[in-house]
Amino acid sequence: MKLIVANKNYSSWSLRPWVLMTTLGIPFEEEQVQFAGLDNHADFRRFSPTGQVPVLVDGARTVWDSLAIALYLGERFPAVWPADPDARAFAMCVAAEMHGGFSALRNDCTMNVGVRVEPRPMRGALQRDVARVAELLEEGLTHFGGPFLAGPAFTAADAFYAPVVFRIRTYGLPMGPLAALWVERMLALPAMRAWEEAALAEPYREEGHEQELAAAGTITADYRDSA
Repeated sequence: MKLIVANKNYSSWSLRPWVLMTTLGIPFEEEQVQFAGLDNHADFRRFSPTGQVPVLVDGARTVWDSLAIALYLGERFPAVWPADPDARAFAMCVAAEMHGGFSALRNDCTMNVGVRVEPRPMRGALQRDVARVAELLEEGLTHFGGPFLAGPAFTAADAFYAPVVFRIRTYGLPMGPLAALWVERMLALPAMRAWEEAALAEPYREEGHEQELAAAGTITADYRDSA
């Protein structure tokens, strides 16, 4: 299988299947395409029906959309979703909620792995999104006992919140005690560290993403390669 992703510093949607497959040891070849701007639809249509990433190519079959990829992989690799029915239902619900919601968090706290930001005061929709993320994390960790979101093993539930992990660190978003421990645990995963290392090494800067970052707050540290 081949997984097509975009720049690791910016591409939150690409991170989901990449960290899922890497952590679970699902073999794949990676192909990276570079963002040419905030709207890459025409360029990405050569390999993606939606003009977006990620895309999984399995022989003659193309699977697009991060949630579809997780569902597709789950049919072949049982570890993608929890074995316990209650935990599996929770994992699917929180993955779907993240996939379809949290637009204020996505728009106001754009993913940029290599920086730290003092964010602008949170109001309205962003406050609600951050509070809901904190609530979901605490609920899963409490109910299923951790150390991962839906129980003892890393699953797609954790993978779908992996981009939020970087956002929480970048913007210093408030989380409860269990959620804060989970964030540290996720950041320590070899797959997350490998993604971060590659993100920091990328010299490319895309103007649109950088403008979104500037609008989100004041950059207090930048650890990216300055080449």
